[in-house]
Amino acid sequence: MCSGKTTVGRILADRIGWDLLDVDSEIEKREGMSIPLIFEKKGEEYFRDLEIRVLRDLAERERVVISTGGGLGSNPEAMDLMKRRGYVVWIEVSFEEFLKRCSGSGDRPLLRLGEKALRELMKKRAEVYSRAHIRVSGEREPREVAEEILVSLSGCLS
Repeated sequence: MCSGKTTVGRILADRIGWDLLDVDSEIEKREGMSIPLIFEKKGEEYFRDLEIRVLRDLAERERVVISTGGGLGSNPEAMDLMKRRGYVVWIEVSFEEFLKRCSGSGDRPLLRLGEKALRELMKKRAEVYSRAHIRVSGEREPREVAEEILVSLSGCLS
């Protein structure tokens, strides 16, 4: 959450001339409601099932950059799918940076968990995130992050 996935993804997609596909936006479009409302009305389990179905659909496309939600990247099934279909990048931010970026963002249901639970969630997610092909620090300007990714992937994006 709040690592800059969509912002960096947009810059990256523009630089290489591919489309950016955002899993959360696609979910909202399909459901006709916001993610917080989906959590509220249908629950997290429903959302997580929908999230992996949408990822499967989007991963079938060619020449796309896919921005996932933070929970999707920590799902081992999703990680396996993403690694089979392309290159996975973990944009890592510290817990303090995460809090700074997400503070005042009332539209993120998991932020209601409290600091201790959020720390534990981030630690648990990092176990799966660490399987990504590339790990970059997200604590810089988005253009710098995108440039580092491009350098790391040079030769792979043909």
